[in-house]
Amino acid sequence: MKEFKSGYVSIVGETNAGKSTLLNGLMGEKLAIVSPKVQTTRNNIKGIYTDENKQIIFIDTPGIHKVNSKLSSVMIDSAITSIKDANIVLFVVAGNKKSLSVFDYNVLKKLKEAKEKNKNLHIIGIINKIDRIKKEIIIEKIKELNDELEFDYIIPVSAMLREGISDILKRIEELLPNGPKYYSEDEYTDQTVREMCEEIIRGKALKLLNQEIPHGLYVEIESFKEAKTKKGEDIVNIETVIYTKKSTHKGIIVGKNGEMLKRIGSYARADIERMLEKKVNLQIWVKVRKNWLDNDLFLNRFKKKWVKK
Repeated sequence: MKEFKSGYVSIVGETNAGKSTLLNGLMGEKLAIVSPKVQTTRNNIKGIYTDENKQIIFIDTPGIHKVNSKLSSVMIDSAITSIKDANIVLFVVAGNKKSLSVFDYNVLKKLKEAKEKNKNLHIIGIINKIDRIKKEIIIEKIKELNDELEFDYIIPVSAMLREGISDILKRIEELLPNGPKYYSEDEYTDQTVREMCEEIIRGKALKLLNQEIPHGLYVEIESFKEAKTKKGEDIVNIETVIYTKKSTHKGIIVGKNGEMLKRIGSYARADIERMLEKKVNLQIWVKVRKNWLDNDLFLNRFKKKWVKK
């Protein structure tokens, strides 16, 4: 009888590397359609993949856009913390990026150190977005990664097109240790409902705004209350703030006559209603916090969400 395998897989990469799309591809549609259950863990578990042979507990880390703020330091610390708890690390880079970034080199350095301390740590390099580059560029990217670190595997993928996803799952199963089933088969995430809703809202903003500003967005739900309509139907009233660092960005997010904000809210509300299986009254405000990337109050909130002890 084949022994069951289980373990933790940390996903590390920049914001534009496509980590969220990759995770969605690895998890299939489960995260999008299943109501979350709250677990108390050391890490921010974004996905729990279970089949008859294995259980993969994906530890996601916040992506990073710039490296010249306090937030970047918090993000790198979070990424490194997740590496310490992992059996396998997926190091994700965007194939259409010209070269490795300062963040990439920082993480690669930490991966080398982690590998020296833990010989059982496995590292898989993921070159994402290969649908946007030529084959010869893929070969160059593989060489670039191999020059920096000895990977167990380097896998070119297109998370958006789901190309290479099965290969990643196959290699993860190969490298995982034998272990128990830590979570039941109907558990898929440890995120709270609020956190899931915040990510949905931010995700819609990322998708609809074709500027660089989403990387400077912070979404926070200020009020989440269940109630009844006059007809006695269940409804959830959600009040949310999107924080951005520039007043010009606020104008772009709101849009002409508020049209862009309405679109973000409409798409987000539909997804949240599908997840909660209830009507949702979603109200979104946009506020400017000029230096929130270096604001200790915001960073403390960020740490509580991402760096769980």
